[in-house]
Parts: sequence; structure tokens; C-alpha cells
Amino acid sequence: MNRENISNDIIVSGIHLDLTPALKQFVQEKAVRLFRHEERIVRLRIELECDPKQDVAHRFTAKGHIAINGPDMNASVSEDECHKAVALLVDKLDRMLSRRATLQKARRHPHAKAAVFDEVG
Repeated sequence: MNRENISNDIIVSGIHLDLTPALKQFVQEKAVRLFRHEERIVRLRIELECDPKQDVAHRFTAKGHIAINGPDMNASVSEDECHKAVALLVDKLDRMLSRRATLQKARRHPHAKAAVFDEVG
């Protein structure tokens, strides 16, 4: 990865939650892997929310917003632990970026279209 200052492209915010430096670092370490699919990500914003009124299984919500060339990507995950929600969110965004990259490759190579759409369908 040739990018410098990737942490400047990642914005972490907390809603009803105190963001500790350790939690911020955990989010940034997990989110760096999203840049392997697409280096032209303009901004990655991750919001962590704690809602004490929710049941225990869905207390922590992690929302991810990727600003990228083309349509922006959004995902959300609710879990009982904040770290687990972040890990699942990054997994979900990673799958979305991977699928986007695969579909873009298929658009450039007309012979690959049938194989890609057979996997999806």
C-alpha cells in the first residue's frame, strides 16, 4: 500500500459513547484493510453508537460510510459488543468493495461478464 496518512481518510465518531484512544486505534487498524480493494477511497467515516434503551443483543451500532468515486457505500451492524460490531462492519464493507471491484472488472472485460453474473445469480 503506497498511501501515506491513511488515518486522515478515516473519521471515527461516537454517539452516546466515549471514544478512547484504544478504540479509535482499533477501528483504524481494522479499517485499513478496506483500502486494499480501492485506493481511491475519498473518505471513510465510521460512527459508533451506544443505545442503552435497546436490548443487550443490539446495544452497539456501527455505521460505515465510504465516499468513493461513483455511488457512496453505506452499511450498518448492531451487536452486543462495540469491538464485535466494528469487526463485522469492516467485514461487510470489505465484501461490498470486493463485489464492486469484481463487477467493475467484468465491465472492462466483456468475456468475463457471463462468469461473474453466474456467480452472483
